Amino acid sequence: MPRGWGRRQMMGDCPQPRRISRFLEPALLLLLHDKPAHAYALVDNLDKLGMEAYPADISAIYRILYDLEAQGMITSAHDAESSAGPPRRVYTLTEAGEVYLNAWVQELRQTDQMLHRFLQVYDAHVNSA
Repeated sequence: MPRGWGRRQMMGDCPQPRRISRFLEPALLLLLHDKPAHAYALVDNLDKLGMEAYPADISAIYRILYDLEAQGMITSAHDAESSAGPPRRVYTLTEAGEVYLNAWVQELRQTDQMLHRFLQVYDAHVNSA
């Protein structure tokens, strides 16, 4: 049994949700590339990227946004035109964030090629058996 696997994963009776390490980070950057937004709007728009079943909660989104802001990839300001309740913090992509997003896209393209090749080899192996 591979290290870190529990009995349920080995038995195949409990598929794990799709996870690409840190994939929420480029997803949020891409959404902010489109337009500035507050955290709940970002969560609502993750489905535009095919992530409706991706395991993410609002606290994870806020942690990522906080880290990205600390790194200078995004900025935030209170939205003075909030319609109800307290003003919301609106996040905006910076120039450094655009560069970082581009680096993520290049890395994801390479990962995509690797995954496609893996699946081709797997399919060829299974179909020849």
